[in-house]
Amino acid sequence: MSKFNSVTALMENKVMPIANKFGQQRHLAAIRDAFISLLPITLAGGLVAIISSPPVTEETTNGFMLAWEAFALNNAEVLNWVFAFTLGAMSLYVCIGITHFLCRFYKVNSFIPILFSVMGFFLLVTQPQELGFDAKTLEFSFIDGKGLLSAIIIGIGTTELYRIMQQKEFGKIKMPPSVPASLSDVFASLIPGIIIIAVYTIVYAIFHSFGTNMAQSMFDFLSPTFKSADSLAFVIFITLLTHVFWFFGIHDAALGGVMGPIRDGNISINAAAQMAGEQLPHIFTTSFWTYFTAIGGAGSVIGLALLLIFLAKSKQLKNVGKVGIVPALFNISEPLIFGIPLMLNPMFLIPFLLTSTLNATISYICMSIGLVGKTFSMLSWQMPPFIGAFFSTLDWKAFVLVILLMILDAILYYPFVKAYDRQLTKRELESMAETDTKS
Repeated sequence: MSKFNSVTALMENKVMPIANKFGQQRHLAAIRDAFISLLPITLAGGLVAIISSPPVTEETTNGFMLAWEAFALNNAEVLNWVFAFTLGAMSLYVCIGITHFLCRFYKVNSFIPILFSVMGFFLLVTQPQELGFDAKTLEFSFIDGKGLLSAIIIGIGTTELYRIMQQKEFGKIKMPPSVPASLSDVFASLIPGIIIIAVYTIVYAIFHSFGTNMAQSMFDFLSPTFKSADSLAFVIFITLLTHVFWFFGIHDAALGGVMGPIRDGNISINAAAQMAGEQLPHIFTTSFWTYFTAIGGAGSVIGLALLLIFLAKSKQLKNVGKVGIVPALFNISEPLIFGIPLMLNPMFLIPFLLTSTLNATISYICMSIGLVGKTFSMLSWQMPPFIGAFFSTLDWKAFVLVILLMILDAILYYPFVKAYDRQLTKRELESMAETDTKS
């Protein structure tokens, strides 16, 4: 116990302050908030991807499935076009979101910086194919998850340049007090805007001289890094790290600014591959994390809640289980984490770390060998994981896998629940005996 207390003190005094600062760092917070705000867009794109991908084979005879396939084929162009500007345009919306949230941090009106960010995005992420008076053709395949890094750089770079020049009143054109504030802001942004546009024009010219664009160059250069982030070793590491943080009371939002671009970028790329009828390249996605790894939230607590309801003799644990089961089914684990508690409770350290890590490992292996389909859509964080697992893969085996993993989680928690339940039951009986004696 003394060693555990020493580790706890180290986490509280050394690690937690660093993690909290990391999670509150303005650029990482803006990235995290931008991805969170994209839920309506990712939901719409995920639904389109599902509608476009009926699980039909040559042996299918079910009338509903065949009708679904006919609808998808007859409306393929519409569905693909909608997808292209929902989940397929994730990088564009992330760029806008980062600019907005970073401007809000600096208390700067975000409208004009957003205009410059969008201009810079289209200049550096798309590629002109034909530029004529009557028509213009662009190649914009990198506006999905493949262009996320460029979008992040453009969003942060635009905001910082604009903010610095505004604070120093660089090239500010002052207008009379009688001029409306909105018009004054426009004139104040003229010189900063010209400089920002000039910077992006120079960057575009450099990449264009090599026959490429910024997004493609960065994606090609960092492809080995993205592949390593999609490996089993990385998935195990990030799952353990996230749950160590949670155990000591550090919300996984502290890692959101780093993990969001990787997980959400991969789901966007997988969705685009699914729409094109190609093999899905990635396993580690937002859906993989939500539905297959942290089943029921941090600690994978659905199985734990069921144990507390049906097996616990302690009134405290049974009541916590009843309160926590419904939120857990919708991937909210805080009632159980703080109610049992799991956080800073050495009794539950091993299963708390082990359940989600095993879930991730088993799911990763099943997907890598083709036993279960990979994820290509993200519908909602609050969707029950066994339902979300099916709709994110359109593979019935994914539903079965998550049910089996929930049973495995319950088995892993079982001996620790029994031991802790005996402790609390004994305390409750002793407390009741003392109350009876006093009365």
